Amino acid sequence: MALWGRKPFSKVRDDVPTIESDQFIDLGAMTFEGEASSGGEGMIKIAEVYRYEDLANITPAIYDGAVMMIDYSHIANDNDALRRITSELKAVARDTNGDVAAIGGNYIVVAPSGVRIDRQKIRGGFH
Repeated sequence: MALWGRKPFSKVRDDVPTIESDQFIDLGAMTFEGEASSGGEGMIKIAEVYRYEDLANITPAIYDGAVMMIDYSHIANDNDALRRITSELKAVARDTNGDVAAIGGNYIVVAPSGVRIDRQKIRGGFH
């Protein structure tokens, strides 16, 4: 029996099912044990705000349990818009029993229930 055309150390397995070329497995629809849900729980998401209306795309993820880091540098000079945005994010944090804090000069972090933001900075050796 000639083994021409076969790899020298390959095994022939009859018990392995074959998949036809026109079949596929949708990995996006599969869930695995220990994997974070796609709804946002356990996720850290990043967003940019250009105007107050952008919050409509941001707040659902917070309600779903995501930690949201929001860059507001584009409206940092617009005090009225910034006041409205921070007021809305505080209300979302209250609704979700979460936490909200400004980080640096251009970021706001909103955390869901069960996650608190530590306001104490960890500083390196040079400060």
